[in-house]
Amino acid sequence: MDYSVWRVALLGLLAGVVGTGLGGLIIARVGQPSKKVLSFVLGFSAGVMLAMIFVDLLPESLHIGGATNTFFGLLLGIMLLLLLDFVVPHQHVAGGEEQRARYLRLSILLSLGIALHNLPEGLAIGTGYAASQARGWRLMMATLLHNIPEGMAMAGPMVAAGIASMRVAAAAVVAGLPEGIGALLGVLIGGVSTATLAISSSFAAGAMLYIVFDELIPEAQENAEGHSGTFGGVLGVAVGVAMLYYL
Repeated sequence: MDYSVWRVALLGLLAGVVGTGLGGLIIARVGQPSKKVLSFVLGFSAGVMLAMIFVDLLPESLHIGGATNTFFGLLLGIMLLLLLDFVVPHQHVAGGEEQRARYLRLSILLSLGIALHNLPEGLAIGTGYAASQARGWRLMMATLLHNIPEGMAMAGPMVAAGIASMRVAAAAVVAGLPEGIGALLGVLIGGVSTATLAISSSFAAGAMLYIVFDELIPEAQENAEGHSGTFGGVLGVAVGVAMLYYL
């Protein structure tokens, strides 16, 4: 492979690891939270993910692939996380190491959802660069900024589990790696069908949707003091929409 191919792969990698890593680091600075802060952070993560699903992933999938491909991918994503729920069952038990284990498990599922999302984003960068170098650069910068709220959403359960801030940021960086793989595949193929991109995006949306309603929102409300979980969720949606729109 020539230099330009590796350059595109590096652009995709930077878009993934810098964007999600920065978002993860922002939330990680919260440190070990109180129950009220924990509820707010988990609600915030849920809100950001809902914004990503309904403002970005599903509209994009509908636009490029139509309703059938979008619904098919969405259903596949939900079924994958449902299957993982059966394979790795969870218990809603309060306190101690069991509670920490729940948040670690949630972190793994959330990381999977973000990684699934980053792969089609990388494909878009690679295929865009294959069409035009300028277009590839624009896509890379837009995606890098776009990945910041993803890292923020991913970091919430990790903070809840008491993971050190640098490890949270490192995990967010790892979740961004598939973007480099996707960019490499995209530029090598030279073009990916709209159906493939649509199904990939809605697949990630389905996985995230399951995590939000099965894990994040229930955990946020279980730990809530007053309306802390609700306020976190509402603010997360607002911040997610603003960042996706303006960045």
